[in-house]
Amino acid sequence: MTTEPPTPPARPVAASKVEMTEIVFPNDANPLGNAMGGRVMHWIDICAAVAAGRHARTPVVTASADQIDFHNPVPVGSVVVLVASVNYAGRTSMEVGVKVMREDRATGARQHVVSAYLTFVSLDPETKMPQPVPPVLPETDDERRRYEAAKARRAHRLAAKR
Repeated sequence: MTTEPPTPPARPVAASKVEMTEIVFPNDANPLGNAMGGRVMHWIDICAAVAAGRHARTPVVTASADQIDFHNPVPVGSVVVLVASVNYAGRTSMEVGVKVMREDRATGARQHVVSAYLTFVSLDPETKMPQPVPPVLPETDDERRRYEAAKARRAHRLAAKR
């Protein structure tokens, strides 16, 4: 009989926070001169994976991504800022929220481009089997709001699988 590893102690949301910056180059663009959606989704996945890995402190894999709606185009030459953190953790999985913004080079003003929620699973580095993750410790009102919303989305995802 194998025994499951104990659940690690809770970690604050701030411990998983990632801010990643990219520049949209011509090879990132569609024929209209804007960042391809697939390139932005690639950046989202990387940013979210770093946040999940920081929280779990193990290798992580993407299990799913919720609906991704693009709100504004990102022209070639734009600076793109992605901000991610873990919103909620189950037994072996975590929901990571990612917000993507276009940053104006002259003013620093940011315009919302897209938001996404991704689910990652923590893996034992040797067995590659799912491994328990620390609970999330929300500390601010915004983190508590995101935690509760993520818990509701998780319940909805699990119900949809049945």
